Amino acid sequence: MLSADQLLNELLARARGVTEVEHVATEAVLGRVLAADQVSAITVPPLDNSAMDGYAVRAAECLSDVVLPVSQRIAAGQVGQALQPGSAARIFTGAPVPSGADTVVMQEHCTVQGEGITVNQAPKAGDNIRRAGEDIQRGDVILATGTRLGAAEMGLAASVGLAGLPVFRRLKVASFSTGDELVQPGMPLAAGQIYNSNRYALAGLVQGLGCDWIDLGAVPDTLTDTIDALQRAAQQADVVITSGGVSVGEEDHVKAAVSQLGTLDMWKVAMKPGKPLAYGRIGTADFIGLPGNPVSTFATFCLFARPFLLARMGATSVLPTTYQVRAGFDWPKARERREFLRARLVNTDDGSLQAELFRNQSSGVLTSAVWADGFVDIDIGHTVQRGAPVRFIPFAEVLG
Repeated sequence: MLSADQLLNELLARARGVTEVEHVATEAVLGRVLAADQVSAITVPPLDNSAMDGYAVRAAECLSDVVLPVSQRIAAGQVGQALQPGSAARIFTGAPVPSGADTVVMQEHCTVQGEGITVNQAPKAGDNIRRAGEDIQRGDVILATGTRLGAAEMGLAASVGLAGLPVFRRLKVASFSTGDELVQPGMPLAAGQIYNSNRYALAGLVQGLGCDWIDLGAVPDTLTDTIDALQRAAQQADVVITSGGVSVGEEDHVKAAVSQLGTLDMWKVAMKPGKPLAYGRIGTADFIGLPGNPVSTFATFCLFARPFLLARMGATSVLPTTYQVRAGFDWPKARERREFLRARLVNTDDGSLQAELFRNQSSGVLTSAVWADGFVDIDIGHTVQRGAPVRFIPFAEVLG
């Protein structure tokens, strides 16, 4: 049985990034992965400009008893004339600072007197001026290959005039669930049946990454049906993900089916929830078999499948950022598997963040994943006392 770290390292070592590239409009690249460095052809900002509404002046001329005539008005998008000595220019946020001016005084610090102003608070040269190129210099690499593009990256690309970006094609991920007991929501339940929550959780998890999701639904618990579903999935997708059927029960056929069709390279991870997790290959497609319990499916996707898929998408940053918080609980018994406990963060009286556990940590209790803010990570053989530091993995880092 592999440790969680060993499994993750082995998965990432096998992740082959896609190579096909598409050129996509900048407004449509959310969640895509950049396929080439992007270099700015311009300087941003292109000129010194005002950081606020006020008056462009020479700082040395702003004496309390001096009225500076306002000689011009400069709005954003306009370029004013050189500032004449002993005068001020009315200026607005984003407007280029006229040559000759060395500061912008906030309008709140000025008193209007007829056609001029007096400055009530002595400024320093350089106040409230955003310098040309302080954000981006021409020739700078503003976005590197492998960057996963979010709203900030889209805005940055647009700020240097990039109307489109080269991105890797979308990864195709096929998934299905196994189990004769599974029923689609909207249908009546017979005795012994349950609704197929994993199908919908995987739909959100896969599509949240920006992958193309190929839904093969639920597959009956027979070896023949499982082989057929895996063959169809592997023919259509880059990665095949299943939930359920990878344990050792007589009705668990996924392992045997993968072994017949391809190779099964890894099985079982020393973690809870999620021990029966598998990886293999079917033809050119990667295979990841997640356990069937809903929290186990959710946790193993977030912690293992997600980084693997990101690496396959071509992303260079694939691991979640983790934080240290205080434990709002006791965990007195050391365990033989690494535990990923569902927890919510609360503010304490001293202003620190404290993790509180959901009341029921069973792998079948999906309400814990909705209630929680993330996972508390407790390593094998460790105990925790209330108030001690613990490692916290926010769901915000692993959901999309």
